[in-house]
Amino acid sequence: MSLNDADTYSAQNAPEFAPAQFVRWFREVAPYVHDFRGKTFVVAFGGELINDGALDALIADLSLLSALGIKLVLVHGSRPQVNEQLQLKGFSTKFGRGIEPTTTEALECAKEAAGEIRLDIEAAFSQGLPNTPMSHAQIRVISGNFVTARPVGVIDGVDYKRAGAVRKLDIDAMRNIINQGAIVLLSPLGFSPTGEAFNLAMEDLATSAAVTLRAEKLIFLTQGRTVTEHDGSVDTELARKDADELLAENELDEDTAAFLSQASLAVKRGVARAHLVPYTLDGSILLEIFTHDGVGTMVVEDTLDDLRPAVIDDIGAIVQLIEPLETDGTLVPRGRATIEREVERFTVLEHDGVIYGCVALIPYLDEGMAEMACLIVQQEWQGTGEGEMLLRHAESRARAMGARRLFVLTTRTSHWFIKRGFVQGGVSDLPKEKRAHYNRSRNSLVFIKRLQ
Repeated sequence: MSLNDADTYSAQNAPEFAPAQFVRWFREVAPYVHDFRGKTFVVAFGGELINDGALDALIADLSLLSALGIKLVLVHGSRPQVNEQLQLKGFSTKFGRGIEPTTTEALECAKEAAGEIRLDIEAAFSQGLPNTPMSHAQIRVISGNFVTARPVGVIDGVDYKRAGAVRKLDIDAMRNIINQGAIVLLSPLGFSPTGEAFNLAMEDLATSAAVTLRAEKLIFLTQGRTVTEHDGSVDTELARKDADELLAENELDEDTAAFLSQASLAVKRGVARAHLVPYTLDGSILLEIFTHDGVGTMVVEDTLDDLRPAVIDDIGAIVQLIEPLETDGTLVPRGRATIEREVERFTVLEHDGVIYGCVALIPYLDEGMAEMACLIVQQEWQGTGEGEMLLRHAESRARAMGARRLFVLTTRTSHWFIKRGFVQGGVSDLPKEKRAHYNRSRNSLVFIKRLQ
């Protein structure tokens, strides 16, 4: 399902799943449920989501996350609603992306809009009709004066008046609420110690909340805005330094740049993961959290700094990684000379000068395929996501080469690949050159993944 279909696709009209498929899916999401229980997610969206009629579906999905033990802080924006109020009252002011000067009249419109949206959100969480996702939910939403703000002041000679920035958050109160299973709701308004109200940018408020709470995830629900590859497919993961390089190129549209900038800032300041997820795809927040590839763009810290192309000096370390698996029959013997000839096909994981993982990618581009081989992580490093990092890197490289399908040959790790979207094939599915050299005595299984 591509994001181009997002406006028409809905879970309500999706095809029925067979019971076995449902059971398999339910079991596959269990590790995510265990991993995220008790973690804090900050979920942020603009007023466009409400205007587009996506609030009820989002609230149902958030209620499910809450039921699974995820602690939630919800941050809403109100830009289109404020602009509508201003227009109705005959003011020419119109807010765009980012912080802009806020007059007293505009602040009153912001208060009205925030109040209406807050009531809409509370009403949506109060639904409990039988045979709906909200049945028996009983979710409590609590809002209040959690945000202390300061005026933006005068910048380059421009007085920003009642526009504000976050000074601090009442984290103790917020944590007390989410630890009791309720949801904290933050509106884009803050208050000074003197009792003045200030208009805040939703994106800045959400980032501040995620950083201060040390959230596991900051999720921006966007109007279809994600980072895409040259072929139009979603770039599902970006290292922060790569996100910053993209921003520096100044080629992204304004909305994507604004969200990506805040995502990068949040990760830089300690948030584990920041996501740009299109709300135009029904259930997108669930798909992003509970599926391997997700449907949006995830920004992570510069973990990919440890991931680099292999060089000739790495041969010894690669051989040390491979030899034990060749000895026990997991990998086909290659020999040092072969690795030396093919070193440019390898990528290595390195930390503090120690190489602890590797993967090789062999192109067969005449048939639109690439082979992933020698995916290895040292035993003491396993279980913390390095294998998945190598897999995603190989997939990204294969796409960049122009491959449409990625295949592996394996004798002992088939389940690992099946869990990550590979489907079993046969020798006849291999590229012609690979078929000619297939070692039938090993009887390796063939697994193939279609690259989106």
